[in-house]
Amino acid sequence: MDIELRKISVRKLTEGYVNNDEEGVRAYDGKLDIRPPYQREFIYKDEQQKAVINTIMQGFPLNTMYWAEREDGTWEIIDGQQRTLSICQFVSNKFNIDDKTFGARYYNNLQEDEQKKILDYELTVYICKGKNSEKLRWFETINIAGEKLTKQELRNAVYSGPFVTDAKRFFSRTGCAAFKRAVDYINGTPIRQDYLETVIEWHARAIGEGTIEDYMGKHQKDINASQLKAYFNAVVDWVDEHFDRKKWKKIMKGLDWGLLYDKYHGQVLDTTAMDEEIGKLMIDSEVQKKSGIIPYVLTRDEHYLGLRAFPEDIRLAVYTKQGGVCPECKKHFDIKQMDADHIVPWAKGGKTVEGNCQMLCMTCNRRKGKK
Repeated sequence: MDIELRKISVRKLTEGYVNNDEEGVRAYDGKLDIRPPYQREFIYKDEQQKAVINTIMQGFPLNTMYWAEREDGTWEIIDGQQRTLSICQFVSNKFNIDDKTFGARYYNNLQEDEQKKILDYELTVYICKGKNSEKLRWFETINIAGEKLTKQELRNAVYSGPFVTDAKRFFSRTGCAAFKRAVDYINGTPIRQDYLETVIEWHARAIGEGTIEDYMGKHQKDINASQLKAYFNAVVDWVDEHFDRKKWKKIMKGLDWGLLYDKYHGQVLDTTAMDEEIGKLMIDSEVQKKSGIIPYVLTRDEHYLGLRAFPEDIRLAVYTKQGGVCPECKKHFDIKQMDADHIVPWAKGGKTVEGNCQMLCMTCNRRKGKK
């Protein structure tokens, strides 16, 4: 992997600056992709923008920036996006700085020597060129300061291309199609790439294409992300069809819907019965983890529910009553070698009370659990 240090003036950086939804945000004679179309929106606050310009006007150094060189010879910013946008926007008269003597001053209000000082200011930029895996490791290493990039933002930079551009249009903007459909189902925010990361992980697993990096590497040069979008829509359609969003919204967000869809979308499910069972489990005091109710209704795996465990006072009372003897194998054990077991299983109406507790040795408890 090649890493080159360059000094780039503000004058050269801001040449050809453009900012719109069609072309994205570009500078450096159109060769620097500051923010690809529909990527994370500008997040610096006014005071942060002004601080960047004041730093330049005083001749103080800005933090080092990092660019990645693409196959076509253009570049994409990996670290320094907000500083770069602040510089380009100020030179384009999009915001002003505060001056104790003259008040608010835009770039075109500055004296000629002040403008020249800004334009001649040199930025320190490291440019990286290499294999995708090498760039990803390097970007993760240098992503240690400022407005940190998420893992998916780093992947988007490494695997940039038509697939990522189209995927971000659909998954990576507040108010985008994915946000409107799945705001109650997926954790995080679109602009920090949480939606895109989640759905790629689902789809990669569904079609056996390994990790997110494996998937993005394979599809990097696809002309669009139509397959990913189709899979997402199929998952959401299935969720909407089988579960009442209005009633159960509080327990639906953040579930691994891709996994549940992959396993159960081909089955005929009794939505009325599932809805009734969800309602009962929501008010069942034995269920400690309400977010696991929907996975349990589908899988019947009680581990999802975090069922209430017997407290220590009941464990000790039952152990003493049994004299430390396991009722199954009739052997004596220390209390640390025994598990508190429901005599009548929770699934058959058994409660977590002393009268429904027995202390089994760990071996017998495991044997019972397999029956």
